[in-house]
Amino acid sequence: MPDAAKAQPLIRMENIVKEFPGVRALQGITFDVYKGEIHCLVGENGAGKSTLMKLLSGAYTPTSGTIYVEGQPYKTLDPEISQQLGIEIVYQENDLVPSMNAVENIFVGQELVLPLGFIDKKRMLSLVRETMQEFDIQIDPLRKIEDMSVSDQQFVKILKALIQRSKVLILDEPTSMFNIEDAGKVLNLVRTISARGIGIIYISHFLEEVVQIADRITVIRDGESIRTYGNAGRNTPLGDITRDMVGRPVDTFYQREPIEPSQEQVLEVKELRLHRESPAVSFSLHRREILGLFGMVGSGRTEIVRALCGADRFFDGEIWLEGKKLQIASPRDAIDAGIAHITEDRQRLGLNLGMSVLENGLMVKLQQMQPSLLYDYKAHAPLVAPIVEELNVKTPSLLQEVVYLSGGNQQKVVLSKWLITDAQVYVFDEPTRGIDVNAKAEFYKQMTKLAKAGKSIIMVSSELPELISMSNRVLVVRDGAIRCEFSGEQITEQNIIREALGVIADE
Repeated sequence: MPDAAKAQPLIRMENIVKEFPGVRALQGITFDVYKGEIHCLVGENGAGKSTLMKLLSGAYTPTSGTIYVEGQPYKTLDPEISQQLGIEIVYQENDLVPSMNAVENIFVGQELVLPLGFIDKKRMLSLVRETMQEFDIQIDPLRKIEDMSVSDQQFVKILKALIQRSKVLILDEPTSMFNIEDAGKVLNLVRTISARGIGIIYISHFLEEVVQIADRITVIRDGESIRTYGNAGRNTPLGDITRDMVGRPVDTFYQREPIEPSQEQVLEVKELRLHRESPAVSFSLHRREILGLFGMVGSGRTEIVRALCGADRFFDGEIWLEGKKLQIASPRDAIDAGIAHITEDRQRLGLNLGMSVLENGLMVKLQQMQPSLLYDYKAHAPLVAPIVEELNVKTPSLLQEVVYLSGGNQQKVVLSKWLITDAQVYVFDEPTRGIDVNAKAEFYKQMTKLAKAGKSIIMVSSELPELISMSNRVLVVRDGAIRCEFSGEQITEQNIIREALGVIADE
């Protein structure tokens, strides 16, 4: 990183204010990034991180303030000008076209054309492969997005930004859906990009990786800049950062009280096979139990719970709930049986972004009531309001469209629609991906509350600390099969990782 006292910043955002109807999202923030610098931006969900970056990418217009790009002042940017100035952003949300392959997505809207007007697919593929080789990214560029893992889709998004040869690269939660190995690849990639003089603005809730990678760290809270840390020694105390983020010491966060599961078996999965050639999966779930499910990306863990919840068809096997054999061929079948599915993809599968907090909160409950073409949503507001308040969803009102909420608050709305139902089994698939420590604590409280009320929980998570602390048992999935079960003192990070990677030989 160059000497900031002598160099001119690539980007400087000065006294930035952004107001939405009823909300002052940013309150005079000043933020900058230099050539070859990794400047990490941290804060709770709703603090204003994404709003600040959307002003820089041209998606939003500042209410007031000035944006300087290499010394040139701008009162506002639009997406075209922002890109022309060399600013690229990789959003946390998936903005790829599922039916197109990686190359087509990377060049969509900017296709290379031959003299006669035909698309130069050969040259486009060549450029993508050159960039992949340059940055050591291993994906199939001709594979459709819908057939890729979530982590490979993220690499496509990063490739799409890199191929534009940007001067400033904004990465919004780039490792939030990755396993440890793939997250390490992203961090190495970020270091490589910055070493070539590109300024990087890095947003993440994983504070350990922030301290590991950042040259500077800026904390924002409630739309204000709280502090900027110099992190040349990669040793900024995590407790200090967290305290700045939430305004109180980290040791005040929620600690799960131990809950002893009953011996009553609520759910039993027998010889479940996702496809003709896939291994058979069998496991059980007890009342008041939180059962952890862990596996590396591509292990099959998500596919197992999607089959259980009716999101995917399965080839063979049986699912029993409270002694009754279920016929699950759709999500509606699972809902009717009493199985709730809090999905990892909140924007695509968990919410209708154009609908309000109230409408999304009632989405499942109203399906369980008398069918009708017209629902009076406002009449059912008393069902939603207490849960929204309990979850501390930051919204001006229940009528606010969820598209305008932060990612963490959107995830809380996903949870709220299931808490209103009287399900027996709650499947949490990466429930805290991309949300801050405070919002995570609220999710953990709700999971504990459900277990105490006699409900049963399956929790899929890539974050081992939360999986270890929350689970009564942990099942490790590898190559589509459950390889091991851990309980009690056996539930350790070392044991789980070794089984997930297949390091321990079968005896």
